Parts: sequence; structure tokens; C-alpha cells
Amino acid sequence: MKVDFLPVPARVEAIERAVPDNHLFYFRPETPMAVEPGQFVELSLPGVGAFPVSAAAYPSSTEFQACIRRAGRVTSALYRLEEGAPVGMRGPFGNGFDLEAFAGRDVLLVAGGLGMAPLRALLQALLDRKKDFGEIILLYGSRDPAALLFREELESLARRGQIRLRFSVDFVTDLPWSSEGFFCKVGLVTGLLEDLRFAPGRTTAAVCGPPALYSCVLEELASLGIDPGRIYATLERRMKCGVGQCCHCVVGGRFVCRDGPVFSLAELRSMEGAI
Repeated sequence: MKVDFLPVPARVEAIERAVPDNHLFYFRPETPMAVEPGQFVELSLPGVGAFPVSAAAYPSSTEFQACIRRAGRVTSALYRLEEGAPVGMRGPFGNGFDLEAFAGRDVLLVAGGLGMAPLRALLQALLDRKKDFGEIILLYGSRDPAALLFREELESLARRGQIRLRFSVDFVTDLPWSSEGFFCKVGLVTGLLEDLRFAPGRTTAAVCGPPALYSCVLEELASLGIDPGRIYATLERRMKCGVGQCCHCVVGGRFVCRDGPVFSLAELRSMEGAI
């Protein structure tokens, strides 16, 4: 992989502020840059700093979408920018989701919190080639209904029969809702697996969310009969520089930013401390 240490000039094209502290940003780089699902870029703010962020939409060489949480100094500075503001982009970096590993099979996506953003990019890629894949099931857990990312978009896909959708929320003031094609229940996202009807032997799974999600979901999926070599997770939270220089992401002798961030459960089992 050729590494370019100079950022490509880009600008903030649009900002969707639907969810507090989790905004969807649209960036337009001056040089075309197609970021595959699961890959990431280093986004830099002049005079402030940089951070890695995954694609939240199916590849487009002229536009990069990222769902970014306001969490620290650099992301807080990003939230103060207006549309049209200049930024820098380096990438794309890492190995994303290999769509051929999903071809001809049913797909189970399990997302927790902000983990829905990278899986949205994968979901869009799968739907773009829907005839190449079987049934798509999405299980998505969040803190509360207001924190569910892309809720209307996902519900629309479910109503049209393009995906089978289940939500879970930790807290809710009203009773869990249900509608044609999807429903919601109170509890952890793992609870959505309890009565799920699917065929593990012909299913490939992708999981993205906080570390606690991986520790309980990945092995549970394997215990249900999904091949560990067909259960994928992204360890993007460990990354920092993006090019294997700072060693911040090294785990089990692997550079997450260069060898990942997407790994199969079969690989993760041999990477001590990965999950």
C-alpha cells in the first residue's frame, strides 16, 4: 500500500445534525478518493489535529460520508465548523469488508451505537448488489430510540422488504414500538438473537460496536453455528496514526490499521487482547 503523508485538500459539503453529538458529515475531496466499507481515512483540521474515521456510506470517489461523535478536542473543533470549511483527508487506509465473503450467502449485521455507521456503508454495498446475496438481517442496539442512527432510513428499507430489522434500546419511556418489517425491544442487542430465525450454516456475519459488544456477541454467533471464519468485526477504535508508525493499535502482533481494521473471529482468537 502506498502511503501519502500529505492530506488531500477537502471541504465540509454538508452536515446533518439529526442526532445530538453524532452528526453525519459530508466531505468533498479535491482529488477523487473512494473508501470501501470498513476502510477509513485520516481526517485533519488545520492547526488542530487529525483522527481516523470510517466510511458511513457506499463508495463514491467525489464524496465521503462519516458519522462522527463529538468526543474530544479535534472532534469538538470539527463540530464548530460551518459548511464549506476546509479540512484535509489522507487515505483510504486498511482492509475493509470483502464482499466476496458474503456472496451467495445470507447476511447478519449486528451493530451497537455508533457501530451502525460503518455497517451502513456495508449495508449499502450489499443492497447495491442485492441479487448476489441472500436475506439481509440487521440487529441494532442503542441507548434509547433518539440515539438510533439512520432510523428512518432503516425502517424504510424494512418496510420495502429489503432487510429484516430488529432494534433494541437500553432505556425507553414508552412501550417498545413495532411496525411492518421491524420491531423494538428493551434490553441489550444480544437479546435480539434469542428467538431469531435464520440459517447459521449459510450465513456470514459482520459486527461493529463498542468493545463490550464484541466480548459477548462474537462467540455467541459462533455457538449458534456460524463459521468463525465468516464472522467479521472491525477494531477501528484502536487506531490512531493510520499508517503503522505509532504502534497504538498493535494487538496480538498485528497492526490493526494496516492488517485490519476488519478481522474474522478465527483471526481474533489468535490475537491475544484483541477482544
